[in-house]
Amino acid sequence: MSKTIVESVCGKLQGEQTDGVFAWKGIPYAKPPVGSLRFRAPELPDSWEGVRDATLFSPVAPQTQREIMEFFGNDVSNVNEDCLYLNVWSPGADDKKRPVMVWIHGGAFVSGSGSSSWYDGASFAAQGDVVVVTINYRLGILGFLHLGQIGGEEYATSGNCGILDQVAALKWVQDNIAAFGGDPNNVTVFGESAGAMSIGVLLGFPSAQGLFHKAILQSGAAANVHSSATATKVAVHLLAALQVESTNLSKLEELPVEKLIQAADLVPPMSLGPVIDGVSLPKHPQEAIANGSAKDVSILIGTNKDEYNIFSVFDPEWKDADETKVISLFEKTFGSLLPVISKPFADNKPLSQDLFNKLLTISIFTNPAQKLAELQVNQGAPVWMYRFDWETPVFGGALKATHALEIPFVWNTLDKANTENFTGSSPERQLLANHMHQAWTNFAHNGNPTTKDFPEWAKYDVNERSTMIFNLESEVVKDPNQEDRIKWEQATMVLKS
Repeated sequence: MSKTIVESVCGKLQGEQTDGVFAWKGIPYAKPPVGSLRFRAPELPDSWEGVRDATLFSPVAPQTQREIMEFFGNDVSNVNEDCLYLNVWSPGADDKKRPVMVWIHGGAFVSGSGSSSWYDGASFAAQGDVVVVTINYRLGILGFLHLGQIGGEEYATSGNCGILDQVAALKWVQDNIAAFGGDPNNVTVFGESAGAMSIGVLLGFPSAQGLFHKAILQSGAAANVHSSATATKVAVHLLAALQVESTNLSKLEELPVEKLIQAADLVPPMSLGPVIDGVSLPKHPQEAIANGSAKDVSILIGTNKDEYNIFSVFDPEWKDADETKVISLFEKTFGSLLPVISKPFADNKPLSQDLFNKLLTISIFTNPAQKLAELQVNQGAPVWMYRFDWETPVFGGALKATHALEIPFVWNTLDKANTENFTGSSPERQLLANHMHQAWTNFAHNGNPTTKDFPEWAKYDVNERSTMIFNLESEVVKDPNQEDRIKWEQATMVLKS
């Protein structure tokens, strides 16, 4: 058999070889989730006769074109509801049993795909001797519309279709990856933003247990889930917008997908996401993790120093905002928390966009990451923490070390289209990419991200809180967010009491 033809459980796949790396694209890991399978858990794909072409990416999940995602290299020129496919890069389809890295993309649970040019697995395969898998999963209304309280048992897990897709892809890896030169007993899931938040859910998701052994969470943790009550309110609102009666949910299977996507744009960002549905996800993932659901999983977790900058820099609300407007933006965002947190953080200075960015970076990203790290440390699991501090010079330096900036460094894809728009073009970037790419590779191989050319990276614990600061001169710092962490903890404690 040719080196580019692999026998999967469902049939033969014809891939291609480029510069010593083999790639197979557009591999089905579930049946097309269309018609009666809309809003249902994924089902095993059908087998095929002969050799299936696997040299082209599949369509991406239905989604609205978003300027910020285009900036991140997201291509929505080929969109289709038939989207449950994955891609594999490998040094060779042999019996070498290499570490496997499965990437779950970000995009606020409404955007993104596994085929972005930033997520090209060739470098991990060629330089790291790793097998890389990237996946699509259902997004937005198709992936996270919680109908369980409205439609009963038939729709019990509809609010977690996107997560169930990820589980199905991980099961595919267990059943097939050995044929691609990978080791099903050494699987690392890694993801960024909603991808990392998905991994936070998977750590407490019963049907995902045992499907992966290590996890890397970039700018996301285990805090982003909706209660069944909250998710039901969103579903009721969307059913009304779609003019679908709660007694006739089967009508949802017949509506054009474009109409569903348009309706979903009516709800605020992050309204559609994983749900504690009591069935597929019985309890909050943080609670499950605290009870040991992921005690055998080694974790590498971190955030970027200025996560929120990219969201406010491009937000027209902040353009030329006067003092009254600034106060109103703070009140709208923080509500009753504002008086409690502004005092310690504002330091008697006027409220500003910089402070806004800082507080949202702490509340959405840094605090949940520290919480998850502590929960895992308490279980005796190995945990490593990082912070990405390198600042991009684009847009006059306004973005600093913002959300998603670390991705092309981790993947070593700085030469890909669109990347320079985000990172600039300085040659020094490559040194940082070499370090991060190697750390992620090492973690996949042996569960420890320490690299020989950089400072010893101690495990995270609640006393030292050792954190690798990634920059042109990377260093390990003990508790680098200490002041902000303590202020935030004290402020939120006051609110709880």
